[in-house]
Amino acid sequence: MVVFELSILLDRSYDVAMWAKAFEERAPEEILRHAVKEIDNLTFACSFGAEDQVILHMVTKIKPSLPIFYLDTDVLFDETYALIEETKRRFSPNLIRVSPEFTLEQQAQSHGEALWKSRPDLCCDIRKVKPLADHLKGYAGWITGIRRDQAPTRADAQVFEVDEKFGLLKVNPLALWTHKQVWQYLVQNDVPYNPMHDRGFPSIGCSHCTKAVAPGADPRSGRWSEFEKTECGLHQ
Repeated sequence: MVVFELSILLDRSYDVAMWAKAFEERAPEEILRHAVKEIDNLTFACSFGAEDQVILHMVTKIKPSLPIFYLDTDVLFDETYALIEETKRRFSPNLIRVSPEFTLEQQAQSHGEALWKSRPDLCCDIRKVKPLADHLKGYAGWITGIRRDQAPTRADAQVFEVDEKFGLLKVNPLALWTHKQVWQYLVQNDVPYNPMHDRGFPSIGCSHCTKAVAPGADPRSGRWSEFEKTECGLHQ
């Protein structure tokens, strides 16, 4: 039996391997209930994509006080900002906005205009990865909406795992869910979602780096489509 000792943020050990095995085929709500009960100082990273809207709906019923944060890169789509406001009105989540240290103007002064066109990895690091790392320093674990069938880079995701990159626990309650299950939940529970999903955008990030994809294409092929890049660095 493997027990992982994590960072100094944790005041006790968590049997992540046992949890991953025991909850592998449990419903996402059961995974979330166990997570909020057993993990001290837990948070949820919400991107307002379809999967994250499912989780937000679940966690606001299970634990309304759970801190939910989102990364505002300052270049999200207008539809995303509108969805954030609608989600606030509908569910009153304990929502925290996390923003980069540098404004777009400051970034341009240091690295040139439109950094996302020349060095997208650096742009993601400045506007997403670094703010996330700084914010997560205050928590012992985080919840994400990743699913195994979203991309090869996510195929090994466990419902409970150790996030070695950020030094804390990671909970992926929808890891085994399919695209169909996500949308069934949204429709059956009348959960608001980004209308761009209906226009060929299965994965929605920053406005400069996200394009629509053809039916049946890799769901993440519209992200950084001009580069050999499919992840921003949050889940690598």
